[in-house]
Amino acid sequence: MTTASSSAIAFIGGGNMASALIGGLRRGGVAAGDILVVEPGAEQRERLRHAFDIVAHEHATPALAAAELVVWAVKPQLFREAAALCREHVAGAAQLSVMAGIRSDAVVRASGSERVVRAMPNTPALIGQGIAGLYARPEVGAGERASVEALLAPTGRLLWVDREADLDAVTALSASGPAYVFLFLEAFMEAAVDMGLSAEQGRALALGTFAGATALAEQSPEPPAVLRERVTSKGGTTHAALSAMQADGVREAIVRAVRAAQRRAAELGDEFGG
Repeated sequence: MTTASSSAIAFIGGGNMASALIGGLRRGGVAAGDILVVEPGAEQRERLRHAFDIVAHEHATPALAAAELVVWAVKPQLFREAAALCREHVAGAAQLSVMAGIRSDAVVRASGSERVVRAMPNTPALIGQGIAGLYARPEVGAGERASVEALLAPTGRLLWVDREADLDAVTALSASGPAYVFLFLEAFMEAAVDMGLSAEQGRALALGTFAGATALAEQSPEPPAVLRERVTSKGGTTHAALSAMQADGVREAIVRAVRAAQRRAAELGDEFGG
């Protein structure tokens, strides 16, 4: 299996992340009949049919055995139940998990396959602007890695890690990270209204500032600290704002928050069976 479209791909769960991946497959020319989906929710099955012209099944079927790659995209708390219903059909396939908190050992035990890749995408994947951290067990072959990369490529950028434990840090930084950015955007917009601007003006300024600053940081060879210093004149407006943030311990609070997310990711792995 060298490309995502070389054989049938099965999705266990048909929610947002599965939909993003299925959309990429369909845009890439994969036939609807080569995409198998198990999704208990009737409304979501209908959305998949309408959006991608695929038939999603309410329950696991023997047709799953045709898949060379099985994508686990159910809520973590539903994984064991879903796996118990699918195991007899999927043990011969490589497995890709996009579930938070489910370690690869648990996927091996539940699916019967040692060939497991874990991916931690984030919600910008829904518009092709995501970044996903990936870890592959030693049993995963080069061709299967390539298949996973081809499947995930339409969602954004990919970053492989050598240790599965590093996915807890990936979860804390990039998977949970959009929520931190949205919180900052909320605060920017609130400040805009407090200063007399309209909500629409505040939104435009906040979104434009974050997008522009991120693009500049990505294109510049200088580290963010240098870029920050170039905007900051002693005694100026930026200095006043950064001094207030420093007094409130904003930088330290952000680091503590991300580390809290990392700890919780590890705890979820323990709760869901290691």
